[in-house]
Amino acid sequence: LMVLLFPDTIFFVLGVFLTCTYTAKEATKKTKKPKLYVPQIDCDVKAGKIINPEFIAKCPPGCQDVKYRVYGTDIYASFSSVCNAAIHSGIIDNTGGKILVQKVAGHSGYRGSFSNGVRSLSLPRWRESFLVSEGKPRKGVTYPSTLEYSSSKSTAVKIGNDCANVPTGDAVLKEYQTSPVPTPATQMATTTPTPTTTTTDPSTTVPQPTTTPAATRTTAAAAKTRPGLHRVRDMAFRGTSTSASNRNILRHNTGIQRQEPVATFQRAAGSPIHLAMETDLWKPGVSLFDTGFSSKEELNPKPLESISQGNQNCKVDLSFLMDGSWSIGKRRFQLQKRFLGNVAQALGIGSAGPLMGIVQYGDDPSTEFNLKTYSNSKDLRNAIEKIQQKGGLSNVGKALSFVNKNFFLDANGNRGGAPNVVVVVVDGWPTDRVEEASRLARESGINIFFVTVEAAAQSEKQNVIELNFVDKAVCRTNGFYSLNVPSWFSLHKVVQPLVKRVCDTDRLVCSKTCLNSADIGFVIDGSSSVGTSNFRTVLQFVANISKEFEISDTDTRIGAVQYTYEQRLEFSFDKYSTKEDVLGAIKRISYWSGGTSTGAAISYASEQLFSKSKPNKRKIMILITDGRSYDDVSMPAMEAHQNGVIAYSIGVAWAAPDELEAIATDPDKEHSFFVDEFDNLYRYVNQLIQNICREFNSQPRN
Repeated sequence: LMVLLFPDTIFFVLGVFLTCTYTAKEATKKTKKPKLYVPQIDCDVKAGKIINPEFIAKCPPGCQDVKYRVYGTDIYASFSSVCNAAIHSGIIDNTGGKILVQKVAGHSGYRGSFSNGVRSLSLPRWRESFLVSEGKPRKGVTYPSTLEYSSSKSTAVKIGNDCANVPTGDAVLKEYQTSPVPTPATQMATTTPTPTTTTTDPSTTVPQPTTTPAATRTTAAAAKTRPGLHRVRDMAFRGTSTSASNRNILRHNTGIQRQEPVATFQRAAGSPIHLAMETDLWKPGVSLFDTGFSSKEELNPKPLESISQGNQNCKVDLSFLMDGSWSIGKRRFQLQKRFLGNVAQALGIGSAGPLMGIVQYGDDPSTEFNLKTYSNSKDLRNAIEKIQQKGGLSNVGKALSFVNKNFFLDANGNRGGAPNVVVVVVDGWPTDRVEEASRLARESGINIFFVTVEAAAQSEKQNVIELNFVDKAVCRTNGFYSLNVPSWFSLHKVVQPLVKRVCDTDRLVCSKTCLNSADIGFVIDGSSSVGTSNFRTVLQFVANISKEFEISDTDTRIGAVQYTYEQRLEFSFDKYSTKEDVLGAIKRISYWSGGTSTGAAISYASEQLFSKSKPNKRKIMILITDGRSYDDVSMPAMEAHQNGVIAYSIGVAWAAPDELEAIATDPDKEHSFFVDEFDNLYRYVNQLIQNICREFNSQPRN
């Protein structure tokens, strides 16, 4: 009826409706979000190496492998394999898939567990954690299509088709970024700041944390002034450096100050001092200053934290050995104090972050203040300014021995769970030997860094007591642990590079862990009941355990004894110092055949292996047997326990349970295992390593 009465009106309304519907559909098509590109990561990628605080990534197949270590359950330490953690949590399986990763704060403890075919390890504490969930985007969050790695070179962000033009100048920041950071729609600041590289005058500015909106960003803002982070002298110093002859004479006369060299240091008006990001390629023997300084160190803006807490991304216990010898002179000593004050400021000293103490050395070392004396950067800098030069020789070796024995004690503020770091500042070269003192310090878990200033010229090397003293002192000779500065007037340039390195706890390889701090002795049953084929299976079991440890002369060491009625030392702890050599030696062990005198074998291992273990190593005995012993095992095992040997017993087939329990350290259930046949030994590799680590983590770390 309506159509008959008002036909024109009806058709008009219908037309408008259809037009609006079509327009809405077209608008929907235009505003439809592009499909998210998901970056792929490798199985060995750790969460801590990815800067993005939240991201979606795709894991490849085959990540369920013991070599991709995982620490924690549900919440994982950031140096865990991302993909293997996702398998452990049940988000994906060994075929791979998409996952969502969210960075969260560090925890005081991570519990290991066996889940979905992956054995995760325990850890007492770590500075950063992450969560893994199904790889679906959260509402209101933009995810990066390219992940930003802490060791990668960054490229400039583009806006539209043109690169962002950022003006240069003394107080202007240039910000670079390889990929957008996930940002909630409300543009709330994330808890983990995105690291930026700045081009600025270090005498007046420092980078500040910023909130990152949307997918791209550029900043060209004046940096907030913080005096003292880097001090750059505007005046030009003129003159030449000290001659070799003056330097040589002054090294032998402790009462005469070396002539002051005057550095040539000029800055063109209006030109910034460039600080670029650091890569993972550390070139041994190459100075940062060889061809115009380019430290390539990343300037990490710190989150806004309370002074008392400090920089929680850099929890280390740090001792500086400052050179107080006469050779440095009064003027350089002041430059050294300024350098230490700037380092303290850049570190962000605090009770939940880095703590710093100072030992001055000359003829003899003395503690200026320990780790618990100051809990913020301001007080620490004021104390540094008041330090008086003591004079004397440059006895670095004696100072390292002093620190090893006296500095990192609980009474001095050592926190146990934080890595121990020593930074040695030395003018020229030491006047005593450093190799032995450094070795003992490294074996105690101390990470040694050297900052050498005005190193010996070719004509001066005849006066150096110990050539290549830096390489003999540091944890690794890859350049990471050493900074060579050509002049005291250039010392300010290594503040950020040094801070970046001491805070990179993933690379502090001398810190004690369950994998690098033991002498492990295998006691292997070679009796006739084992047989040739099964004996090879036992050796494979021994090799599988050994390869999980960090093996060197200062890390974990491996030894082996084979026994029947008699005993044979296959190789001692000090025989092989690389993992490759140890695995080769295990493979070459020949089957002996004979009776089974397990008690005598334990006594033999105690005498030939563990009596020669280093004092600061955990002594671990792993005994594998397939039958009852012809002699008593309880007394030899008790003596081994009393001498500090942690004993694990692995029984196969006809091994006697009562003997396995007598051999094992208490509690038996964590130190004694039994399998019904040799082919099932492999099942206990992960369990054994996890128990070793759990026991280590329950003890004081340093």
